[in-house]
Amino acid sequence: MTGAALLTALSKGGHIIYFRHAQTDKDYADQADAKMKLDQCETQRKLSAAGIQQAKDIGAAFKAKNIPVGDVITSDYCRAWKTAELAFGRYTKNSKLNFLPFEEYTEAQTKQMKDTVTPLLTATPAAGKNTVIVGHDDIFEAATGIYPDPQGMAYVLTPDGKGGFTLQANLLPDEWAKL
Repeated sequence: MTGAALLTALSKGGHIIYFRHAQTDKDYADQADAKMKLDQCETQRKLSAAGIQQAKDIGAAFKAKNIPVGDVITSDYCRAWKTAELAFGRYTKNSKLNFLPFEEYTEAQTKQMKDTVTPLLTATPAAGKNTVIVGHDDIFEAATGIYPDPQGMAYVLTPDGKGGFTLQANLLPDEWAKL
C-alpha cells in the first residue's frame, strides 16, 4: 500500500506502526556494553541532531495528516522513548522491546526475542486508532525476518486478530509528510 491508499487506511486506524528509533550519532551494539545502563541516558547511544529533527517531522506529519494514534509503546532505551516523546509527546515503556545484552544472537535468543515481541505486533489497536511502537532493529528482524534500515524506518502492519499480521507498507522518516 502506498500514497493516498495508505493514508486512507491509516486514517481509519487498526494498524501497528513499528518505528526503528530515529537516527543516532553512532550505530553500535551498546546493549552488549557492560557499562551501559538503561536508566542512564549518558551511557547509551544518543539521538543525533538529524534524529531529533526526524522525530519532530514524523510527529508533525502525523498531526498534519490526521493519523490517529492510540498507544505509543517504546523500549526502555533512551533513543526509543525520546523518539516517541519528540514525535508524539507521550509513550509507555515496555521492556519486551529491549535487546538481549549481546552483539550477536544465537537461534534460541532470536526465537526468544520473536516470542517476546510478536504479541505487541499482533495486538489489535483500540477502535479507530493506530498503535505506535518505537523499538530497535534486531527485535523487529527477529519477529519478521526484515531488517529495518535505516534508523527511523517504519513498518505498517495490520493485525489479523488471530496472532498474525499483514505487512502493508514501509516508510522512511521523510515519507510521512508526502503521504
